[in-house]
Amino acid sequence: MAKKVTDQIEEQARNIYSKILKHRKPKLKSPIRSLQNVSYDEKKGYFELQGKTKERTLTVNTVKTFAQTLRMMSLSKQVVDTNDIATKREVYYVSKNWEDAKFNEQPESDTVMDDVEAMLMVNREQLGFIPEEKGGEIAGELIVIDKDPNSGEDIEIDCTKFGSGAYSIPISVEQLKFKTKAKFVLVIETAGMFQRLVKHGYYKTANCILISMGGVPTRACRRFIRRLSESMKIPVFAFVDCDPYGVSSIYRTLKVGSGNAAHINKYFCVPNAKFLGVTPEDIVKYKLPTHKLKDVDIKRAKDALKNDPFIRSHKEWKRAIEQLIKMGVRAEQQALAAWGLNYVIDKYLPEKLKNSKSWLP
Repeated sequence: MAKKVTDQIEEQARNIYSKILKHRKPKLKSPIRSLQNVSYDEKKGYFELQGKTKERTLTVNTVKTFAQTLRMMSLSKQVVDTNDIATKREVYYVSKNWEDAKFNEQPESDTVMDDVEAMLMVNREQLGFIPEEKGGEIAGELIVIDKDPNSGEDIEIDCTKFGSGAYSIPISVEQLKFKTKAKFVLVIETAGMFQRLVKHGYYKTANCILISMGGVPTRACRRFIRRLSESMKIPVFAFVDCDPYGVSSIYRTLKVGSGNAAHINKYFCVPNAKFLGVTPEDIVKYKLPTHKLKDVDIKRAKDALKNDPFIRSHKEWKRAIEQLIKMGVRAEQQALAAWGLNYVIDKYLPEKLKNSKSWLP
């Protein structure tokens, strides 16, 4: 894969150089990364790019961004060739030596990095660039088999042996293998709820694997869950807050991916995931304390109904979001604590797991 990436970078460079020699304006083409340029096929299970592209032609107005894109590709080739890595933050600081092509703020370098990734149809880890954030945390009935970086020998990591802590998902998960007899994977939005379930050994009584996303799941987290689920053939249930953000950003990204990363969604999503809760029906059934929807929540919900191919493809989700808008409220996972700190363990999760009709697709 490393050679494939560097070969593509070299080919792009040769094409640009050739056009310059012929006194023609070089161009860089990449797909448009947005929900407006993706389609959703339930059988495939992920957002897929359509044909819309954007071109960056070398002109007086685009010369800086064009140069930044070429420097980004050059840095990627250097990192890959030397079997090294660079964090997204490090890339931003490396650019300070690029004179007029330097980035003023990191969001600028992140955008160009995403453009290069989409242009070459690879993920940024293959470019040698890694994120700053952790991939997620795991506790429960799972043994992760990794490699010792020095000897190359297998290392077995028992995710029940971390005491009050948890196993952290590494940035790269392709080399990992698994052993488990767990019945299911429970993917949890908040670190607080994850810690409660770990503290009381919920994974023992339920015979499951607990994974904390910590908000929108990172690519490493999604890829880990996907590989675990497929290789071990176990179901995945998502347990997140009942609000438009939890549905349209956190859960949707986990299950089918995002518009921004549509070129790699087929590797980084979990199509067999089911939405366990919290659902709008749960708010009513369990009489949960709520917060009023903010204007931004309502806008996000209406945008999802209108523009999100995943939401539009499932009548169950359309009904759920319309119900949430009508109710005008949102509820957090921790709202279950109103009925007791361990109500979620003793009553809510057991009832939800038994009632598949209460799940959302």
